[in-house]
Amino acid sequence: MGRMPLDRAGRLRAALDRDGATCIWCGRAFAGHVTPTTEHVVPRVKGGPSWPENEVAACRRCNADRGHRGPVEWLEECLRRGWQPDEPRLARSLELLAVAIARHGGQRRARPYLDAQLRRLRGREPDARLA
Repeated sequence: MGRMPLDRAGRLRAALDRDGATCIWCGRAFAGHVTPTTEHVVPRVKGGPSWPENEVAACRRCNADRGHRGPVEWLEECLRRGWQPDEPRLARSLELLAVAIARHGGQRRARPYLDAQLRRLRGREPDARLA
């Protein structure tokens, strides 16, 4: 059975329904001038698909500031900035993407990148706040 593709707005709604209405990176609630955007956990330039498993909600500021940095590198930068990133949500997203890739196949470029990010995330000290 094939994937039923969602458009960008549908994928953003799915991420908000799944994860709640806060930015994964800074923790701000989406309201007023803090609007949600679709954020690819594994960047598209690294082969990350536009699948719900690879997308989370992030505010425009965080999405723009992150650029193409890896998710764990950006998580650590957010901690340095004193923000409240949702590390469990990031871990869950990376793990769900690994399962989706195993189930659906393909994504040759994304797989090694994803595996490296998962290893790096698992190797982090829990609740480590970087100076």
